[in-house]
Amino acid sequence: MKIFQLVLVLLLVCSCNTEYNSPNLHETQNLTTYVVPTIGTKNMGHTYPGATAPFGMVQLSPETNQQPMFIDGIYNPDTYRYCSGYQYGDSTIFGFSHTHFSGTGHSDLGDFLIMPTAGKLKLDPGNSKIENSGFYSKFSHENEHAEPGYYSVLLDDYDIDVELTASERVGFHQYTFPKTDSAHVILDLISNIYNYDDKNVWTFVRVENDTLVTGYRQTAGWARTKKVFFAMSFSKPFHNYGHKKYDDVVYNGFYRKFDEENNFPEMAGKNIRAYFDFTMLENEKLKIKFALSSVSTKGAMKNLVHEIPHWDFDKTKKETQESWNSELSKIIVETQTPEQKEIFYTALYHTMLSPIIYQDVDGRYRGLDQNIHITEGHTNYTIFSLWDTYRALHPLFNIIQPKRNNDMIKSMVAHYDQSVHNMLPVWSHYANENWCMVGYHSVSVIADAIVKNTTDINTNKALQACINTSTLPYYDGIGEYIEYGYVPEDKSSSSVSKTLEYAYDDWCIAQIASINGNTNVYDEYIKRSKSYNNVYDSIIGYMRPRLSNGSWRKEFDPVDTHGQGFIEGNAWNYGLYVPHEIDSMIIIMGGKDNFSEHLDMIFNTEIKDSQIAKNEDITRDGIIGNYVHGNEPGHHIPYLYNWTNHPWKTQERVRMIMETMYGNSEDGLCGNDDAGQMSAWYIFSSLGFYPVTPGSDEYAIGSPSVKSAIINLENGKTLSISTVNQGLNNVYVQRVEINGKKISGNIIKHKDIANGGNIVFFLSDEIGS
Repeated sequence: MKIFQLVLVLLLVCSCNTEYNSPNLHETQNLTTYVVPTIGTKNMGHTYPGATAPFGMVQLSPETNQQPMFIDGIYNPDTYRYCSGYQYGDSTIFGFSHTHFSGTGHSDLGDFLIMPTAGKLKLDPGNSKIENSGFYSKFSHENEHAEPGYYSVLLDDYDIDVELTASERVGFHQYTFPKTDSAHVILDLISNIYNYDDKNVWTFVRVENDTLVTGYRQTAGWARTKKVFFAMSFSKPFHNYGHKKYDDVVYNGFYRKFDEENNFPEMAGKNIRAYFDFTMLENEKLKIKFALSSVSTKGAMKNLVHEIPHWDFDKTKKETQESWNSELSKIIVETQTPEQKEIFYTALYHTMLSPIIYQDVDGRYRGLDQNIHITEGHTNYTIFSLWDTYRALHPLFNIIQPKRNNDMIKSMVAHYDQSVHNMLPVWSHYANENWCMVGYHSVSVIADAIVKNTTDINTNKALQACINTSTLPYYDGIGEYIEYGYVPEDKSSSSVSKTLEYAYDDWCIAQIASINGNTNVYDEYIKRSKSYNNVYDSIIGYMRPRLSNGSWRKEFDPVDTHGQGFIEGNAWNYGLYVPHEIDSMIIIMGGKDNFSEHLDMIFNTEIKDSQIAKNEDITRDGIIGNYVHGNEPGHHIPYLYNWTNHPWKTQERVRMIMETMYGNSEDGLCGNDDAGQMSAWYIFSSLGFYPVTPGSDEYAIGSPSVKSAIINLENGKTLSISTVNQGLNNVYVQRVEINGKKISGNIIKHKDIANGGNIVFFLSDEIGS
């Protein structure tokens, strides 16, 4: 070990002496080999290891436990651990379902769980703590493997080898069985993530023939009216099938004429498990293609035939992995260590798991109004976790995925057109608005794209959509915000967070108005953007909750993260959320040196367990002092030193966070990845800059951890990022040159990136001047 460490040190020293570190543009690399899909699957990262295509509608992944959302009517906190259906610490698999969120802090989905079994048929999934209590199986990580677009595992209880891959809309299963005359494929239509009694509204299944099954399920969960249709095709005929209904059937009409449970080609009810029986030879493979649609079973069939018209599993795997490699190749990096390369490319992979494509191959999709629409000139997307992703994920897309991001914005505008509230999405998925978190951050995503010229939407319509969204009086304190100039805590909880987020969003609307030349709207929203001043108490030096009578709420703890006017944060960290007027915020908080000291206090003062106990989204894994990297509101905080007299502290903090809060093992994420936001922070920071203020054309300088990078832009240009004297201890930036010219200040402009060229960071182990 000591010899290895010495060699590693020597290699790093040699790399530090290289004048300009830059990757070989002409070298063909299989970048999928650096992706570790199991990163974040342990503890609270909430990622999944299964197979999916970039931004794919299907996320085919194992469920390692089944936790109900409520036990005896009381919330079950263990359900939170299974937001993605998978926990690395488990040793059981209950099946493989086709829809999953990546990294969220609340959940839904887990649609259409399939489990292959052999031997005596069991239709109850069982309890993982009770041996042989159901159809679940034990497994070992030694016999499990995950890579982009592919997942495999051995089901120990049945000696069945499972392999999974996927196209954008179709999951592809391949099961290798032992010799048996009692092979079964269970289709569990009861199973859900965040399941509870009566979550299933209705399920309908048709056995079209002995190799094709179609149907749909409607659920009422986080998305309260979610319909997903499917088409399931087997590679060989089943010789027997049936189902069990777990409903209290009050009225079944004249279906009582039939033996519905055995070989009857219709299944309907709320809670159903179906099974299909096969005879299998030794090492014979059974394949299943499982297509999804939000529109109809006909749409699912179209998707199936269009995307995977064959039974060549390896062909689909190869095509999907080639697609992944193409997407990952948008950024080619050389890192200081192999571990950093795995962290980087896994983070980049995680940024491309959502939003997901949400339309059939013919352009049809289910809209927010539950009607069927056809896209015109764009691809429709869903899963907009906007309180998280407006901060860094969508700004990252404006660099490496501008066409997709443009389609995502058009999808948001389509949501607005279909909304009975005339609102852009807040947090939406599967043709539903779920209203999670605070703010109206679609406007930030739209403004960022307009300012950076990466969208061709009608800016007048976009502005009107933003205005309507920001003036809906019955949404989350907006009426009071307009009336009082802040959200009063006695009228609407988490009032300080709402006021701060609304003020920033209003600044974004002002930027759109300015580009449109609408001075009246600009003036109105610039005024609204200063509302943060109305919740700042200059006597105590903190943002704090204010009441509707104008007084401050007396009971206030600036460090507690619960019930103090902030959502998932406190006054120390969330109270610094004024990204659009940082200089003004620093002035009211006592000036640059005082503000720098406050930032130091955040990082150096440990928060007490009692002050985070009531927030399941804040855990010790993601905390440095009072800085919570495991949650989004503070992601900009390390970069705020750039606005003080101590910008070197940004460089120091950012490198420390990358080193301690990210890893290449299963617990390599310090909190929820939150639909890619946590990973997007890492991508930006490792490249040396970060979008502190989305909606502007500026990025704050940090300290790159990569030796070099090439960003392959969609416009055909390339941006080269190089470092001089890179090293694990050389975190301080002495100067930055763009195309050979030294920049002044700590800002990089978007045009410096979008136009391609060269950015060089000169690094040292000593603080720069």
